[in-house]
Amino acid sequence: MAYLLDTNVFIQAKNLHYGFDFCPAFWDWLVRENESLVVFSIEKVCDEIKAGDDELVDWVNARGAGFFVKPDPGVLQALGAVSNWAMSQDFDQAAVSTFLQVADYFLVAHALAKQYTVVTHEVAAASSKRIKIPNACIELEIKCITPWEMLRNERARFLLGAKE
Repeated sequence: MAYLLDTNVFIQAKNLHYGFDFCPAFWDWLVRENESLVVFSIEKVCDEIKAGDDELVDWVNARGAGFFVKPDPGVLQALGAVSNWAMSQDFDQAAVSTFLQVADYFLVAHALAKQYTVVTHEVAAASSKRIKIPNACIELEIKCITPWEMLRNERARFLLGAKE
């Protein structure tokens, strides 16, 4: 199973659960799993992260296109299917317009095209004001899980190391 990570996975990991200073094993695990073709994200997520100015931007800059993949023809075709779905639902026009301009849209399309599992902190919610990734995934039959579910599925282990 391959996983596609949402922007909020990186940001919340850095800010809350897996800070670079106290849990480097999380970041090392992401790199290792990417090299094993298990964990990825997309170019648009990379762009969203680069809007900041912190150590996460430095980490992202060190990864490149092998981690943050560009859309291929299959993904471009899936964008149409995701767009058609979004426009056929009962979302406010502003919600649809916003969705079609942000990384979420590309993330869902990429997962649809490649049959990847989406990993996000977002939760499904009945709202016409915002299209949430889990709602799109449910409707388009894309598996969507939390980062902790991914870590458990992959049996990630972050062991305490010696104090430096």
